[in-house]
Amino acid sequence: MASWCVRVIRQSSSIITSPSLGRVTPRLLCTAAQQKSSGTGPEEEKPEPIAAEKAFKEEKTQLEEQLKDITDKYKRALADTENLRQRSQKMIDDAKLYGIQGFCKDLLEVADILEKATESVPKTEISTANPHLKNLYDGLVMTEVQIQKVFQKHGLVKLNPDGHKFDPYEHEAVFHAPIEGKEPGTIAVVTKVGYKLHGRTLRPALVGVVKAP
Repeated sequence: MASWCVRVIRQSSSIITSPSLGRVTPRLLCTAAQQKSSGTGPEEEKPEPIAAEKAFKEEKTQLEEQLKDITDKYKRALADTENLRQRSQKMIDDAKLYGIQGFCKDLLEVADILEKATESVPKTEISTANPHLKNLYDGLVMTEVQIQKVFQKHGLVKLNPDGHKFDPYEHEAVFHAPIEGKEPGTIAVVTKVGYKLHGRTLRPALVGVVKAP
């Protein structure tokens, strides 16, 4: 038993006096001293988040500005497209309504001739005693009535403003004259009737306007 205790004591003293243990111990003590002097350990070292947050906020601001700019451009493009569509649709509608404007102007001369022809026939001559003239007159009247129906069907309306107020958008004054019993500014004589096509003046009526004495 005494010999076994002696062996244990010798092994313990050899471990303590081992050169490898002597080299490790000072190194560990130096590392501990450095950590104590700096005040931070390995577990306390953390990256600073301030720079990352600042960069993130700047990028977010830029993206928001880009989104706002793109949204504004998109809305403007939609508005321009809608305006273009409306203008194009209006042009198409106007072309449908007023595409026959030139043709109607030519037909107005024909209607004027028919009107003058029927007005030039003396009413006393229209009788059964003169059947040829009566038949011719009746044919002219029927033609005039029919052409006015065709005009109305296509939106062409006659303007005969006798006694109405003078309107420069619908009438053209040929002369001004004082006339008793009539209010100044009214139309006294219609020398040539006018026409409107779908509410637009195609030909103004030629009129004489009453003026103050």
